[in-house]
Amino acid sequence: MLILHVADIHIGVENYSNIDPETGLSTRLLDFLKSFDEVVNYAIENKVDLILLCGDMYKNRNPSQTHQREFAKRIAKLSSYNIAIVLVVGNHDVPHVLERASALEIFGTLDVPNTYIGDSIQTHLIQTPNGNIQIITLPWIRRSGFLSRENTRDLTPNQINEAIQERLSNMIRIQAEKLDPNIPAILAGHVTVSGAKTSSEQLMTLGRDYLLLTSDIALPEFDYIALGHIHKHQILSRNPHVVYSGSLERIDFGEENDKKGFCVIEIDVDKNAGNRLVNFEFIPTKARKFNTIHINISDNDETPNDTIISTINELDIKDSIVRVQIESTENLNQVIRESEIRTALKESHYIASISTITKSVHNNRLGISYSNNMNPKEYLKKYFQSKNFNKDKIDTLMKYASELIENEKE
Repeated sequence: MLILHVADIHIGVENYSNIDPETGLSTRLLDFLKSFDEVVNYAIENKVDLILLCGDMYKNRNPSQTHQREFAKRIAKLSSYNIAIVLVVGNHDVPHVLERASALEIFGTLDVPNTYIGDSIQTHLIQTPNGNIQIITLPWIRRSGFLSRENTRDLTPNQINEAIQERLSNMIRIQAEKLDPNIPAILAGHVTVSGAKTSSEQLMTLGRDYLLLTSDIALPEFDYIALGHIHKHQILSRNPHVVYSGSLERIDFGEENDKKGFCVIEIDVDKNAGNRLVNFEFIPTKARKFNTIHINISDNDETPNDTIISTINELDIKDSIVRVQIESTENLNQVIRESEIRTALKESHYIASISTITKSVHNNRLGISYSNNMNPKEYLKKYFQSKNFNKDKIDTLMKYASELIENEKE
């Protein structure tokens, strides 16, 4: 059984965009649709049995008619090829008002063949050309609709997150215990898992998002855990596989160095639980490139504008979204000719910015050697020495400084 794991399509992102002269649409909208088309074409050409779309189909909760039309065209195409589709509701798909329908519910209302809506924690038994499979869907959970006001009245935000985590993990475990062990099973969710990294390489920390632990979802009943919400592709665990497929397109410069794509997994329905995943592969998409050009102008450069243009000409910027950051110890605003720089960038898709940064000149007022590896106490002691304080005075000042620093840490 061949399955695609896709997430965070974000149709409707139109930053760094031009207007396409042929369609009248945003070129960035076309970028996101083209990446999704890569998924659709791969699924059809390789006769995929099932595709898991793990949340955030749109940029916002109220997508335009154009965005809905373009997404629906591709879902209908997949359905016409007898490919089962699971649509998990993400945080960008959830309406603000509890009673309002999400943008994905229309597919269930219209009874689109082979389409399953994951708007609640439930198990879907799906028939495919190569056998049956069980999919537990884990949509993005709204706090307001999940915990009653009475239960959370005296809780802090962190305590509310912990309560959601506990309740969710219990619900997942209950669903897992009801699974038929003779049929493959996958958890498909849109959630933040502790330990996942964002595109800036920072570990996700407690904040507004509630967190689940890997141990909450990496249950032995599952053959694979397909996740959405974090845009950076990553594998959190391999027994079983706990995977963020990542987004199909780069959203901004924070994702400049990310690989974008989707996951292909192959399940052997005849094997026992724990051994059914026989192949896993990440397939990159042809996502639009982002390119930050950082140029450091030396103090003795008499032709900084020529240096900037020469640097740009050495780079491959064709069809990419670029920003130029020029750094110098002097203000270059009166020297550089932005029109010439923009001409040098003409092969790019979009020029996000051209900025100049004036570096402050560091004067070593201590008059003695120092190192960038020194800690604050060492810097302070060097300062006292530069003032020619005697040893006893330095020792007394350092004692009080150490106490202040330690108190601040506490």
